[in-house]
Amino acid sequence: MSSEKSNENVWSLAMHQIECCNCSHGCGCQFSGFPDSESGSCEALLGFYVKNGHLDSLDLSGIKVVFAAAWPKAIHQGDGKALLFIDSAASTEQVAAIGGIFSGQFGGMPFEALAGTFSEMEGPIVVKIDMKTDDKHASFSIADVLAVEQTPLINPMNGEDQNVHITYPDGGFFWNDGIIGTSKTMSIKHNMLSFEHVGGFAAKAEVNWANS
Repeated sequence: MSSEKSNENVWSLAMHQIECCNCSHGCGCQFSGFPDSESGSCEALLGFYVKNGHLDSLDLSGIKVVFAAAWPKAIHQGDGKALLFIDSAASTEQVAAIGGIFSGQFGGMPFEALAGTFSEMEGPIVVKIDMKTDDKHASFSIADVLAVEQTPLINPMNGEDQNVHITYPDGGFFWNDGIIGTSKTMSIKHNMLSFEHVGGFAAKAEVNWANS
C-alpha cells in the first residue's frame, strides 16, 4: 500500500536492533551485497525493541519483535524464508500492526524492499520473548526455539574488548552506525528454519524507520 495515503496506515518505529548472521565479522552483504559465508547463503536472526512507535493512532512502544530469515544466496536474489515472532505482551491490535509493517503491507523501507525477497513467510507467531538491549552484550531468546547472545570483539594481543563500528555517513539500508561484535550464541529450530552459527558477524544499532 502506498505511503502517500497520509491519513491511514502511517507508521514509524524507533528501535534497538540486535543482529547476527552467518557471515564473517565484516559481513560481505554490508559492502558487496553478497554473503561471504562458506555456503554462499544468508542466515540471520534479528531482534527489535520498539522504543517509540505507532501505526496511525495505535501506540507500538515497548513491543519486542524477532525476525528470523534465510536466503539460499544473496538477499536480493530472493527465494528467502522468514519467521516473524512478536512478544505475547502485545495486544491483538499491536500484533496485527507489527505484522502488517514487517511484512511490507503498509510500505516503507526497509520492509517494502525485503518483502519481495521472500517466497515463504510465517507469522506473526505470538510467544514470550526475552531481550536485553545492552550495546556490548545484547541478547534475545524464545524458549525451545531460538537464542542469540552478542559479545564484543576481543583484541588478541591484550584480551581487551574492542570498540568497532561500521558507519554509513550517507545512511545505510538498515542502520547508519552499527556497534560490531560477535555471536556467542546464535541458533534457531522452528518449522522451516533450523541453523546454528557461533563466532560470526553481530551488530547492535539504533534504527529509525517510517513510511512517510
